[in-house]
Amino acid sequence: MPSEATAARRAAVLGSPIAHSLSPVLHRAAYAELGLADWSYDRFEVDEEALPGFLDGLGPEWAGLSLTMPLKRAVIPLLDEVSQTAASVEAVNTVVCTEDGRRVGDNTDIPGMVAALRERGIEQVESAAILGAGATASSALAALSRICTGEIVTYVRSDARAAEMRQWGERLDVEVRTAAWTDAAKAFTAPLVIATTPAGTTDSLAAAVPERPGTLFDVLYDPWPTELAARWSMFGGAVVSGLDLLVHQAVLQVEQMTGRHPAPLAAMRTAGERALASR
Repeated sequence: MPSEATAARRAAVLGSPIAHSLSPVLHRAAYAELGLADWSYDRFEVDEEALPGFLDGLGPEWAGLSLTMPLKRAVIPLLDEVSQTAASVEAVNTVVCTEDGRRVGDNTDIPGMVAALRERGIEQVESAAILGAGATASSALAALSRICTGEIVTYVRSDARAAEMRQWGERLDVEVRTAAWTDAAKAFTAPLVIATTPAGTTDSLAAAVPERPGTLFDVLYDPWPTELAARWSMFGGAVVSGLDLLVHQAVLQVEQMTGRHPAPLAAMRTAGERALASR
């Protein structure tokens, strides 16, 4: 952690593609609210091949990095330390540069999901369903390992993906059952559904939303609302958005990189909402 948060420091988000990232908007809003006038936060187009060189070029002014695809796993062997949370899903989305020159990796997506749900009053659920089986699905599974007391069903498109999710379940010590994507509408009987699929994937499922749905956590934020989220809200179900996740995980990043607690959640969310509205 930086000992002098008022000193000029740098941070950035890396990934490819990166032009769409809202992270600069959120982090800059936090710096403004915290009075960190000498702090800057940028975005850089960096792929897996370019990542080692970028990290080696960081100077002592760097406080940390946010990472998006395809760097979350590629960065791990380049770090001095990885948190237990990040190691549990083999994904790092946060790198803190310490004063002694070490690079420490963490995953704020997992506690960010838990915090976003807690904000909506979801502290614990008896069962849950996950739509999809990619990297975000494994983070969702890790988040559910903290709040779900019973079975988690994941709806996937292939036997290979099903096997992967079962392996993640064993690794995270949670009860996971896999089901075919063709049965995905059955997910909606669960008190909590987490949709982790790309834009448009769940559109065909919107018509199957029941009259009294539970809570939907849709990790997308642009375009918003998704057809599924809109239908869910129409029937009175609670909806947690991808912006909620983005803001909560960014709050944790800001706190780790600046050493300031708490980060300004409301200001960051407002900045994100305004940026999305202008797109």
